[in-house]
Amino acid sequence: MTNAVDALAAGPVLGLPLPELWFALVFALLGTFLFLDGFDFGAGAIFARLPDDEGREAVLSAIGPFWDGNEVWLVVFGGALFAAFPSVYAGLFSRHYLLMFGILGALILRGLAPEMYEQRHDARWQRWWGRSFVAGSVLAPFLLGAFAGNWLVGSPRSLTLVGVVTGVAVTALTVVSGAAFLRLKAREALPETVTEIGVAAVAAYLLAVVATLGVLATRLPAGVDALLSPPVTVLVAASVGLGAGYAAALRRGANLVALAAAGGLTYGLIAVVGLLMYPRIDPATGTTVGEAAVSTLPLNLMSIGAALLLPLVVTYFAVLYSAFSGPITAEEAY
Repeated sequence: MTNAVDALAAGPVLGLPLPELWFALVFALLGTFLFLDGFDFGAGAIFARLPDDEGREAVLSAIGPFWDGNEVWLVVFGGALFAAFPSVYAGLFSRHYLLMFGILGALILRGLAPEMYEQRHDARWQRWWGRSFVAGSVLAPFLLGAFAGNWLVGSPRSLTLVGVVTGVAVTALTVVSGAAFLRLKAREALPETVTEIGVAAVAAYLLAVVATLGVLATRLPAGVDALLSPPVTVLVAASVGLGAGYAAALRRGANLVALAAAGGLTYGLIAVVGLLMYPRIDPATGTTVGEAAVSTLPLNLMSIGAALLLPLVVTYFAVLYSAFSGPITAEEAY
């Protein structure tokens, strides 16, 4: 037993760059949450634009089996950040505790509102809980985007220009995902307006990305040079292509392709944030990935655990989405 512990403490498993891999994993988990729960947020925003009860019930039925499971990825993201980079977790959450409480409050409101909405078929009751559902669905991604923007530039303040434009971009991106998901799941139960909302949202997202990059050019230490690095340039160009492909696919009714394009946009955005931040993981203090990571032994143990557990989590979600695949039917309810 002692020899095994000594071996794990002597160096990284298989000689892998574990701090960098955990940095990538943390952002991958954040991207997974933003994509999976993002189409739930987007569906909630689109809920506000639907004129009749049939359409609103279709939205709730479409996201009903998924939204609470999708939120697990936010917990996994926070857990991975705390486990691998505890000082960064402590610093971020203490500096931005108001944003954290805002995000949690919006998530609670988004989760509670549909449950309350279905309790009484009273016009006034459903109107107010419907508005609460929309508010939680819009505020959660906006505040999450503000958190990510402030993290990237190392701002200690909750309300900043980069936070606002990033929040707008993330909110628009969730509507992009939500429109594709609803077209895939609800189809004839929703009006063609949903397609037009998705197309408008992807245009708004790309414009918001341009605005965000413009603000970042004045806030990042490397300025424009960081934004013109080959990886970032390729990702931004790919986002424009994915946006155009998304709009074309949604209008053709290729809804699964449109949803995949929305996923590409989501992970592309997270990759840009990670690339602009690396090798720092806490720009507010200048702490690098290597400096913030825990020592070799716990990092090795966590890496082995993650290699065993993450495939099980992914398998669970594959089974969940397979079980509820296909469009919703008229008989289904939230």
